[in-house]
Amino acid sequence: QVQLVESGGGSVQAGGSLRLSCAASGNTDSTNYMAWFRQAPGKQREGVAVIAVDLGTTLYTDSVKGRFTISQDKAKKTLYLLMNSLKPEDTAMYYCAADPRTPVPWWSLVRYKYWGQGTQVTVSP
Repeated sequence: QVQLVESGGGSVQAGGSLRLSCAASGNTDSTNYMAWFRQAPGKQREGVAVIAVDLGTTLYTDSVKGRFTISQDKAKKTLYLLMNSLKPEDTAMYYCAADPRTPVPWWSLVRYKYWGQGTQVTVSP
């Protein structure tokens, strides 16, 4: 089993920045792929970014390209999401997810076995 715990959410004004963290524990050999998802009120959960833990390769959804950066600290078993130039439409609950297998497509919720409880991000105009 893998436990994922997110932190770092909060309230910021548009144009501001936040850095989310996701600490993994347990059988972290099962976290070959780690991703961030988000869910706004009344909307479906969507993939934000994914990272292949061994290779470090990353993919992003179009709406965050150039503004968000997914990264990791392998020694700390921690995933990060640096969010710059935040917009009100980025307001959502942000979730960390992980799976040992290659997620195809990477943005599909059902491809991830392990999920955190989420951290709220609120961006005001």
